[in-house]
Amino acid sequence: MIVEYIRYRVPADGAEAFEAAYARAAVPLAAAPQCVDYELSRCVDEPGAYILRIVWTSAKDHLEVFRGGEHFTAFFTEIQPYVEQIEEMRHYERTAVRGPGSSVPTMYEWAGGSEAFERLTEVFYSKVVEDELVGPLFAHMDPGHPRYVAMWLAEVFGGPNSYSEQRGGYHHMIRQHLGKGIQEPQRRRWVSLLMDAADEVGLPGDPEFRSAFAAYIEWGTRLALGNSQTDAQPALEAPMPHWGWGVAPPYIPKG
Repeated sequence: MIVEYIRYRVPADGAEAFEAAYARAAVPLAAAPQCVDYELSRCVDEPGAYILRIVWTSAKDHLEVFRGGEHFTAFFTEIQPYVEQIEEMRHYERTAVRGPGSSVPTMYEWAGGSEAFERLTEVFYSKVVEDELVGPLFAHMDPGHPRYVAMWLAEVFGGPNSYSEQRGGYHHMIRQHLGKGIQEPQRRRWVSLLMDAADEVGLPGDPEFRSAFAAYIEWGTRLALGNSQTDAQPALEAPMPHWGWGVAPPYIPKG
């Protein structure tokens, strides 16, 4: 991806019309497959200064595909009157220097920390081993397995890197599913039992937490299902997934 920044200097009496024009231009911009996201910001200290940020799939997709495509004309028609007010228009590459701040708690913190995930997996696996559908998959489960899964979940949701440091991270976890031949009814029962356990141990029940929590569980169990098939060729090396409030991991595993 590439980030385009466009800096405008707009007279104070033209600010309302400028923002209205970009609101209209945003419709064809958002419809373009080459556009990842966009944001128009106005300077508080100098109200006539604006910055438009557009994230494109690539510079080529912006300059060649978008500008030569079906959405450009409608976009440019709206912003053309303001082209002369552009002070800068450049593409930037993202660097590795980025990350979340602390104004919003992590899902790990919101859930109650490591103790909450340990309670969850302890109750959950007591249900699993007694279940006729998924129990056979865990017939020879290591006694420490519930604690290891708690460590995994804690790290995924923003807690300490204990699973990576002590258990081998993604490299180790993926190997636990190879050749298991998990079936879809078993995956669904696993998810159902986990959600029951989450209720039983009192994980936060607010829609924001539960929807993000459920999204990860769906994502993770569907990967495990696919990776467990005898003909699967999963990527054995990938970063640990890190899940946030409605945010999926920013990578695509490659073989």
